[in-house]
Amino acid sequence: MRHTSLDSFIKTNTAALAKGPIAIVLVEDDVEVDTTLRHHLQSGFAHVLALMPPSFDLPRDLQETVHRIDYDTAAGRATETAVNAVIDAAPGTWIYYCYNAEYLFFPFSETRTVTEMLAFHTEERRNAMLAYTVDLYADDLDRYPQAVSLDAAHLDRSGYYALARPDVQNHGHPKERQLDFFGGLRWRYEEHVPPARRKIDRIPLFRAKPGLRLRDDHTFTDEEYNTYACPWHHNITATICSFRTAKALKSNPGSRDEIDTFKWHNSAPFEWHSRQLLDLGLMEPGQWF
Repeated sequence: MRHTSLDSFIKTNTAALAKGPIAIVLVEDDVEVDTTLRHHLQSGFAHVLALMPPSFDLPRDLQETVHRIDYDTAAGRATETAVNAVIDAAPGTWIYYCYNAEYLFFPFSETRTVTEMLAFHTEERRNAMLAYTVDLYADDLDRYPQAVSLDAAHLDRSGYYALARPDVQNHGHPKERQLDFFGGLRWRYEEHVPPARRKIDRIPLFRAKPGLRLRDDHTFTDEEYNTYACPWHHNITATICSFRTAKALKSNPGSRDEIDTFKWHNSAPFEWHSRQLLDLGLMEPGQWF
C-alpha cells in the first residue's frame, strides 16, 4: 500500500503501529531495495515501512506486502525525523531502522524470528539492542563499480576495536556500559570519513516510549538504551551487514578514484549466515540459546 507522506501513514494506520516489531527502511538510492525489504519481511517483522522517493519503483509483490511511504531521505535529519515520528505514534512497540542495501542478522536468525528474539530480550528487561554495522563490499570493483554484489560480497574478518565513550557531562569520565566501536571500511579509509561518522555501533532495535528521541549519532536520549548489556550479564547483540559505506566511498568524488579494491589480507567472503558473524565475534548470543 502506498502513502503520500509519513504523516498520512501515521494518521491512518494506528492499528499497524500498535503491533510490532516494525521495520523502517530508509531508501537512499535504488540499490538492492527489493532484497533489503524482502530480507526484513522474512526476518519476521510484523510491518515493514519503506520510506523512499516517489520516483522509485517497487516490484508488485512488495507493493502488496510493505507500506510504501513517499519520503525525502536526502533531506537534513531525515533519519531522526522519521524514526522519532514513529516513536511518538507507537509507544511500547519495538522498532527497527536501517537503510537500503543493509541486512539485519542476529544469533540463530536462520531458524528464529526477530519477534521471538525480542520477546526473549524483553523478558531480560532490555528495551534496546546494540548492533554493529559490518561493512560489505564486492570483491571486484571493475565488475561491480558501485561496490555492491550479493554473490561476491566480502567483509573484514578482523580490525575491529572499541574505545571508552566519554561523558562530557561528567568531566569526560567513561559512560557506564557504553563503548564506541570502530572497524571496517570507515577505519581503513578514515581519511575519507568525517570523525563523527566513523563509529560502527548503532541501536537499531528499540522499544518506543514517550519522550524518547533518536540523536544524529545513532544514540538515544535515554542513556540506558545506548548500553551494550545490562549490569548483571551479557545480552544479545546483532549485526547489520551493510553496503552503505562501500557505496558512499565509490560514489564520493573525493574517494572513488583513490580506491581500486576494498580487498585486503583480512577480507573474507560473506556467507550470509549468522554462524559466520558469531564465529568472528561480530555479535553476542548472551543468554539466547
